[in-house]
Amino acid sequence: MYDENELIQACMRGERLAQKRLYDKFAGKLYAISLRYMKSQDEAGDVLQEAFIKIFHRLDSFRFDCPLEVWMRRIVINTALTAISRRKINYQLEEFEYHGADENLGLENLAYESLMKWINALPDGCRTVFNLYAIEGYKHTEIAEMLGISEGTSKSQFSRARSILMEKIELENSKLQDR
Repeated sequence: MYDENELIQACMRGERLAQKRLYDKFAGKLYAISLRYMKSQDEAGDVLQEAFIKIFHRLDSFRFDCPLEVWMRRIVINTALTAISRRKINYQLEEFEYHGADENLGLENLAYESLMKWINALPDGCRTVFNLYAIEGYKHTEIAEMLGISEGTSKSQFSRARSILMEKIELENSKLQDR
């Protein structure tokens, strides 16, 4: 059995068993990340496949200055963002006023599947910014640079996504109370 450093070295030597182990170890987590950005399972699978090709080709550039999973997550996110931009998504949607309130969305009692369904149903720009900000932890300045948009657009897209999700949560909560 390989430790992580040995696994990386074996993958760089082109050992197929090591590559399969690396894939098996991380594919599930990385697919979940890809699925948050893409509209369908097929698109998410394509992004995952493309990301793993990049990972295997770029392993020699991994500097061991962060956990391997963090490095791989970044590749998946960048691959997903590239796929989105290939579809020529217009991130410059109508500017919405950003109020800056970071109130709790009330997600504690919400089923994961419902939340993911709602996130995936968000408009593309909102979904991408929401994932990058709320889930991945990027700052709006970083998101703006990554997506080639203004910081204000990033904030407005997040605000819009949050509003849409709040409406869904409030509707779900009222349905639960009516039962």
